[in-house]
Amino acid sequence: MLTLTPSHFSLQQDESDRCLIRLVVFIFTVITMWVFLRSYTSFSRKTIRLPRWLGMPPKETQTPKSKCGLSKTCPNNFFAFKISSGAANVVGPSMCFEDEIIMSPVRNNVGRGLNIALVNGTTGHVMKKDSFDMYSGEPQLLLNFLTQIPDSTLVLVASYDDPGTKMNDKIRMLFSNLGSSYAKELGFRDSWVFVGAKDLKSRSPYEQYLKNNPETNKYEGWPELLELEGCVPRKVM
Repeated sequence: MLTLTPSHFSLQQDESDRCLIRLVVFIFTVITMWVFLRSYTSFSRKTIRLPRWLGMPPKETQTPKSKCGLSKTCPNNFFAFKISSGAANVVGPSMCFEDEIIMSPVRNNVGRGLNIALVNGTTGHVMKKDSFDMYSGEPQLLLNFLTQIPDSTLVLVASYDDPGTKMNDKIRMLFSNLGSSYAKELGFRDSWVFVGAKDLKSRSPYEQYLKNNPETNKYEGWPELLELEGCVPRKVM
């Protein structure tokens, strides 16, 4: 016959207490992990932001890209442009119009002298582009090109190396009629960027000019390159 003593009841009570403690610890651990995982997931989803240099900025900080990389977006009925003259006789000029690179060394369509692009002033369509050697080339080619420009045409010009040696009075007059203020002064190895128009009634505000001067030249024998950018009004018919 089995006889239960007080010590047996004591052992059973201790075992029950240990089971209860383990159960409480387990429940506490589960609740703690659930709270941690929920907080971590919420933090990851709501507060983590990748740095801008990774190329993935937050959507709320993205800004519209301006055409041709301009510092501001052009208003309606204006064309965006950016022109750079050549650097000495090493790096050729470049032209961007309405976010399209129309002339550049990469496109292999620039040359020594004057680089010119003709753009329809109403549609923005690039009509023609060419380069003219003004050091050893034939100036009549440029003269013919300028006299055949249609009305309402925008004229973009960028110099490279030497734009002035073969310049003559007729060519200077034609550029002046397009709105240039500096065509009459253009000389050997000067830097020049310009946007004019065939039927412009006044001087163009889109022009930069830098004289070749040994005392101020940035490069040996050449002034520094020039950059011109802005918004030119569309010709509304």
